[in-house]
Amino acid sequence: MSLPEVHLIGGTRPEAVKLAPVVLAFREAGLLAPVLVASGQHPTMVSQALTAFGLEPDVTLTVERGTGTQAELLTEMVRQLDQLWTERAPAAVIVQGDTTTSLAGALAAFWRRIPVVHLEAGLRSGDLDSPFPEEANRRLVAQVASLHLAPTPLAAMNLLDENIDTADVLITGNTVVDATLAVAGRKLPFENPVLAAARAASSSNRLVVVTAHRRESWGAPLDRILTAVRELVERYPDIDVVLPSHPNPAVRAQVEARLGGVERVTVTDPLPYPDLSRLLSEAYLVLTDSGGIQEEAPSFGVPALVLREVTERVESLDAGCAKLVGSNPELIVKEAAELLDSRVRRDAMTAGGNPYGDGLAARRTAQATAALLGLAEAPAAMPALESPAAVTFGASI
Repeated sequence: MSLPEVHLIGGTRPEAVKLAPVVLAFREAGLLAPVLVASGQHPTMVSQALTAFGLEPDVTLTVERGTGTQAELLTEMVRQLDQLWTERAPAAVIVQGDTTTSLAGALAAFWRRIPVVHLEAGLRSGDLDSPFPEEANRRLVAQVASLHLAPTPLAAMNLLDENIDTADVLITGNTVVDATLAVAGRKLPFENPVLAAARAASSSNRLVVVTAHRRESWGAPLDRILTAVRELVERYPDIDVVLPSHPNPAVRAQVEARLGGVERVTVTDPLPYPDLSRLLSEAYLVLTDSGGIQEEAPSFGVPALVLREVTERVESLDAGCAKLVGSNPELIVKEAAELLDSRVRRDAMTAGGNPYGDGLAARRTAQATAALLGLAEAPAAMPALESPAAVTFGASI
């Protein structure tokens, strides 16, 4: 007899990365059949990311886009997911994070009365304008989810503050930690030829990784960030900078105008996930506006200066492994210089370990989903992050 299906919906590279370990955990557990559904939001990037884990989508939706608006994307994905589930209804649907894909998957499943499992639930910045529209997406998904898998105790408490039942919340850790540790541990050669050449030619210089991908960073904020990076390179002759640029032509032109041809700065296309994981594992310092990198860098003992005014990953700030610096060039240079001038201060930032997980989040996710469907006992919350209020989360799933 075939196993009940659970559909995992992903449309962006971060979603694919964070869902991949969950697919493998479902296969290992053998209680539910995982079906990876690529929503069509960023199909090429999803397929590329899954390749690092030996996976590919089981179903790929074809989204026709004309205007490029969020409304168009959401409408088309909901329509196609509804059609898919008319023909192939799963026992549960897993959505990840806060993208338009996540919202579409949650709404389409809810309307068909299919239980929704929200992976990476409970993140909140407290500002609907930042990040936009992600903050609204994650709040909306929380209203229809049956099971909320929070990466940290703080994320779980955010859900309780919104009157989500404690029995429906489980602290799992973040599956991105599972993913990055697994991929970086394989020590694969760099795929990107520009990056491979730059790292092969590098001496004993310290590596600084810079990413500024978010739409809020484009334009004047990015100019200020690039100014700070250039000043750091000029001030410290013993650092190499690698900056994977956003594929948007205007953004790439902006980066090249500021940093193109600067000695010890390598600007690349967006990197395959194994390249990025290995790069983080070799870094001395990260400057980033990426939420995912804020979660991954502490796994390698690498501090992050966050190029944003607010972050929903406040656990990084509380743990001391990240600092908010925004796009102020003077502040970026000041904070980076303190860490470049003192290895002791740099190492102290990440001495407490990674607040986002222990590498077992995917197993907890698979077990919790099976428990929701009455196929297994509910797992315990992540031991390293338990708090008195969190110990009972998920006990009644």
